[in-house]
Amino acid sequence: MVTCIPESPKFASPAEETAWRHLRDALRPQDVLVANQRFTDQTKDHEVDLLVLMPGYGIVAVEVKGGSIAHDGHHWTRRRRGEDIELDPVGQARDARYAARAYVEADPRWKGTSRRRLRWGHAVVLPNTVVDEGFALPAGPRWLVSGRDDLPHLGQRLRALIAEQESHNRAADDDDVELVVDILRGRNRPVHSLTAEADEREQTIDRLTQEQLTLLRVTRLLNRVEIRGGAGSGKTVMALTHAKQLTHGRGDVPAQRVALICYSRGLAAYFRRVTSGWSRREKPAFVGTFEEWGLSWGAQPVANWRAQQGADTADTPYYEHELPAEMASLAEGIPESRRFDAVIVDEAQDFAEEWWQPVLGALRDPESGGLYLYSDANQRVFQRFGEPPVPLVPLVLDHNLRNTTQIGEVINPLAPNRMRLLGGPGPDVTFVPCAASDALDVADDHVDALLEEGWRDRDIALLTVGSRHPVQKDLAEVDPEAYWNSFWDEDATFYGHVLGCKGLERKAVVLCVNKDAVHDRDREKLYVGLSRATDRLIVVGDPDYLAAVCGPEVARRLGISLVTA
Repeated sequence: MVTCIPESPKFASPAEETAWRHLRDALRPQDVLVANQRFTDQTKDHEVDLLVLMPGYGIVAVEVKGGSIAHDGHHWTRRRRGEDIELDPVGQARDARYAARAYVEADPRWKGTSRRRLRWGHAVVLPNTVVDEGFALPAGPRWLVSGRDDLPHLGQRLRALIAEQESHNRAADDDDVELVVDILRGRNRPVHSLTAEADEREQTIDRLTQEQLTLLRVTRLLNRVEIRGGAGSGKTVMALTHAKQLTHGRGDVPAQRVALICYSRGLAAYFRRVTSGWSRREKPAFVGTFEEWGLSWGAQPVANWRAQQGADTADTPYYEHELPAEMASLAEGIPESRRFDAVIVDEAQDFAEEWWQPVLGALRDPESGGLYLYSDANQRVFQRFGEPPVPLVPLVLDHNLRNTTQIGEVINPLAPNRMRLLGGPGPDVTFVPCAASDALDVADDHVDALLEEGWRDRDIALLTVGSRHPVQKDLAEVDPEAYWNSFWDEDATFYGHVLGCKGLERKAVVLCVNKDAVHDRDREKLYVGLSRATDRLIVVGDPDYLAAVCGPEVARRLGISLVTA
């Protein structure tokens, strides 16, 4: 049977379907019958009712007109409800023929073959009208117009028509027809893409995040607030917006001098990247880590402290005690003009007990100055349990906006409270069981698999739970600042550790669980790691370890058999 494109077309009129059905039954297996093909050029839109491609002959554009059709010696007309409507079927067929030919011959695939012009023709079919055998018009000879009685012979008439219209051009062969069909399908067509779906979902989530920012209106007249929320609840976006609003001033609240601080370098790099595009009136007076804040006051860098204490000295006493103690002392000497009206702390659960004294000491009014914390106790991956020594009004975010439903269902049992999953559907979470010793190699293989799926390098992160990936070691040891800035490289997969990636996210994450011995805070680390992917999550590691740390509900959602786990 003839090849039909599409296989079962839908027609605007019964007459078109009648002509198509007769051609379908009359044409040869090597022929191609295309229905309802449109062409658009600079002058108009053309619709070819039927395009017939016949190897050994050529290509015919067919215009079909149903109903009662007549010609009065001057014009073609169709009678409808007693009224004669003027039309030009021959002109339409001719225009469609040349539009189709121009499109095909302009295609680079046709030009690149150096083919000579094919035989192209046009025809009119009037399925409901009797056309006399002696009919003739200057622009419509009998062989060009087929009527009701000609339908059984329509295929034969079109083959003969080609010889009448363009015998001087080359007859089409099988390769020509195959190429024309390919050209009619278009070129460089967009294809379904996981990244396109993720980008669309991201736009939706951005809108939901903006709606959630209305919660900041509640804090307008509150000076001491802790906003608690699980992973994906939009805390970091809210902290940034909060800092911008306080710095700029809003309504009856004057502009304030604001510090936006956090613990991790990665999150601080993200803050600086975002705020660099803000105007001077919106950008907080300080943006960075707690350590960088102290260095800006003149605190001793860790390298100097190490040199004084000895090469083997651990950094812990410096960060937990020495630095905050020095900052508390320096805070007393900050000039009034350099003090802060408000401090916003993101990932506040990372702050040690002694850090809060210099935070409060840097405020113009330590008793009532603004202190706004964004926290998630279940992401407390360090052995720190500090709380600010002042009462705070708690506000709870109970929506997960950022993760797909599939990822949200995996991490929900680990969240501080059950979150409403608003992120929308996405790909299923993949778990790949392997020994902890093999996890790095398996994870690398799945980064390659993500690229083959269509994800871009800038979408992908490989995060480890145990030892760092060799790529991270090489980059971070050479230039830590450049390493964190590489998180936003357009053409680079990011390699990191869960400890440094709170507040950060990528569309696709391979979580490399390259450890099998359970230690304190492992549950929190896995919670962070599992929640860094917004759309596509692949977990690689020891199923027994994962089940032991995360519990049976998460294990089931990852597809881990609890019998063997």
